Amino acid sequence: MDDREKDRNEERDRGNEASEETAVLDAEKEKHEAGTSDREADHKDDEYEKICYVCRRPESKAGPMITMPGGMNFCHDCMQKAFDTVTQSGLDLSQLQNMPYMNMNLSDFSNLQNLNTEIPKKNKVKKKSQDKEAKKEFSIKDIPAPHVIKSKLDQYVIGQEQAKKVIAVAVYNHYKRAFCQTSGQEGAEDDVQIEKSNILMIGPTGSGKTYLVKTLARLLDVPLAIADATTLTEAGYIGDDIESVISKLLAAADNDVERAEKGIIFIDEIDKIAKKKNTTSRDVSGESVQQELLKLLEGSQVEVPVGSNQKNALTPMTTVDTNNILFICGGAFPDLENIIKERLNQSSSMGFASELKGKYDEDPKLLSYTATEDLRKFGMIPEFLGRLPIMVTLQALTKDLMIRILTEPKNAILRQYEKLLAMDEVKLVFEDDALEWIAEEALKKETGARALRAIIENFMQDIMYEIPKDPNIGSVVITRAYLEKSGGPMIEMRG
Repeated sequence: MDDREKDRNEERDRGNEASEETAVLDAEKEKHEAGTSDREADHKDDEYEKICYVCRRPESKAGPMITMPGGMNFCHDCMQKAFDTVTQSGLDLSQLQNMPYMNMNLSDFSNLQNLNTEIPKKNKVKKKSQDKEAKKEFSIKDIPAPHVIKSKLDQYVIGQEQAKKVIAVAVYNHYKRAFCQTSGQEGAEDDVQIEKSNILMIGPTGSGKTYLVKTLARLLDVPLAIADATTLTEAGYIGDDIESVISKLLAAADNDVERAEKGIIFIDEIDKIAKKKNTTSRDVSGESVQQELLKLLEGSQVEVPVGSNQKNALTPMTTVDTNNILFICGGAFPDLENIIKERLNQSSSMGFASELKGKYDEDPKLLSYTATEDLRKFGMIPEFLGRLPIMVTLQALTKDLMIRILTEPKNAILRQYEKLLAMDEVKLVFEDDALEWIAEEALKKETGARALRAIIENFMQDIMYEIPKDPNIGSVVITRAYLEKSGGPMIEMRG
């Protein structure tokens, strides 16, 4: 009996020892797994850059970060701005609670929430690999030739052949000039200095000025900023100051100054800053804006805020050189045609030419005769025009061009709707008569190509609503009768 009792006790002791060993192994395994997960978490965090909580710039742009208790990161620029603000404010730091004579107790920060959790990963900037981080050297081989630029523009922009040629040559020469400066080929005393050539685009509303510039920037893969001249005012007055256009370009380049300095700035509605006539008050949004734009157009060093359109004490500043930025100014210039006709008719008022005096009244290409003196008479100052030596005129769109715009470009609006309905396995077809009706209606609105989308969006609403209801519909044919509301579209069911 005693032997059996003894055996049971020994067996129980061996079981307890095995359980203890298993518990120890489990604890070590959990500790190892926890350490592994911590390392994985740290590794994942290392994949993302630290971001300044003030200016929101990542460390690749702002430099090494200062990490404060609570996980807050600040760049040196913002930290210096903060110190300067506190120093200049005359604040008695000894009166601040928990900060007697700046002897801060760092344990007071332990109650701060870990602010790292406030930035979702999608807003973090992932670190670039060394291969990607190395910037490709700017080479003249990267500049597409004029015929290549025009052929690419032809895929998206219909018509305006002469304008596309002029812009292609101007852009090609501009970036060759930029290459000479950045590569150090320009600067020798006996070397030829290539002057900057900005572009002035003149054309009626809806002729494609903005679209042409957007397409150009996308094809060249350069940052683009579009500014409205009507919002610009002289410094110190209500409105956007001139430097704000540089801030927009810097933002479009993801705060990369070097990339922004090779970008394009398009200032639209430039005719709205023409010099006011018969006014005695200060022209803060007209001639004054032209004067302040001069330094940007010719090339200068401009100090702009980073990550903001407004300057303040806590916003870091950076300097942008506008010397290699291509400026394109565009406007409709209403009544300019009357000024051109007046000049041309005056030169044709004597002798045999007087018989041709009225031939310009109905000339569709009248804007192509624009001269500098016409723009001066319109209200543009000579200094401003001198910094826009390349003049491009765009013609008003005709019915045939409207129809081509509907169907030919790679991203034509009809192709967009065809793709949308193709996702429902429905084929969309427009009859030729329907296309003519759309073009005719667009011409009546006198807003150019912009009217095409408005018209199509209007009558396609019902189509896009009704088609998904019936999965048996195979194709839809848009007819002129449907557009004129005297009939309906032709619908074919699946075979």
